[in-house]
Amino acid sequence: MTSDGCEGLPRDRALPWMTAQWQRLLASRQAGRLAHGLLVSGLPGLGKRHLVDLFARSLLCHTPTAAGFACQRCPDCVLVAAHNHPDLLRIGPDSEAKSSDISIDTVRALVDRGALTPSRGAWKVTILDPADHLTAAASNALLKTLEEPPGVALIVLVTEYPSRLPATIRSRCLQLKIPLPPSELALQWLVEQVEDGSAPLRLALAHGAPLRALASFDANLLQARRERLDGFFALLRGTRDPLGEAAAWQALGPPLALEWLAGWFTDLLRLKASECAPHLDNPDQRASFAALARTLDANAAHRVLQRTLRGRALVETRVNPQLTLEALAIACRGLGAAPHA
Repeated sequence: MTSDGCEGLPRDRALPWMTAQWQRLLASRQAGRLAHGLLVSGLPGLGKRHLVDLFARSLLCHTPTAAGFACQRCPDCVLVAAHNHPDLLRIGPDSEAKSSDISIDTVRALVDRGALTPSRGAWKVTILDPADHLTAAASNALLKTLEEPPGVALIVLVTEYPSRLPATIRSRCLQLKIPLPPSELALQWLVEQVEDGSAPLRLALAHGAPLRALASFDANLLQARRERLDGFFALLRGTRDPLGEAAAWQALGPPLALEWLAGWFTDLLRLKASECAPHLDNPDQRASFAALARTLDANAAHRVLQRTLRGRALVETRVNPQLTLEALAIACRGLGAAPHA
């Protein structure tokens, strides 16, 4: 189960950009309109898992605060904190299995063993995360449960990709989409968390997702980015061995390497079209990218960008990422080299 970068966040308040979503959940509960299925979606690093965790704790707490948060002192809160509450189940892919799927056997076991009936309090909360990893058969089994749920069961589905879930499941859930926070609010919060002046760059590299900016883009990763940018620039100029650079991308991690490549090529093409492009994914590299863009083969760069985007879509499949990275590095070589006179 992924963390969404929410470790260490406070348990007595929602994140500042989550106030409306928190109030909506509380209002639904207080009015008795809380659906038995709750679908929470949004980009990585926005805090959706923190919100789900806060709400689950609130439902199980016997003495919640006036603002609706768990008291963190009652016996049920103590059990939740110890990851030992019988009425809170977190279900994800089997860590010991080769597949990252959530199988039909897992969903059947959830129902067959009476796991949707509370043991201590008024609610039984089951969190399926990431819900888009449910197999087709598991989705069908879950659908039957959502159609005829026990009265005190809440099944929470968490995902970055709600469109991958069957429409029949989505339609039976209260849907809560977490949008990107306003950039000013996100930056204000992030500045309070980091003290090295890197907050604006971190937020830009995380595409506006504050928790990802905080958790992922530390000093070590920013240094790795500088090194890979140097390699990328040399590759485009034709002075870097493609296989050597592909090996460095592989060591970095194919998902992140492909994300960075896509952002770099997108910025290069923006600057190729206009050196005054108002928005860049990598604002700190405007001057370097603008210089390279002047000699960039735009058509070839666009083709490499499309290949990079396809590679990102396939990175979680059985496609060999090393071969993908090597092919991309070879295609990149010399794209920004100055033409011979």
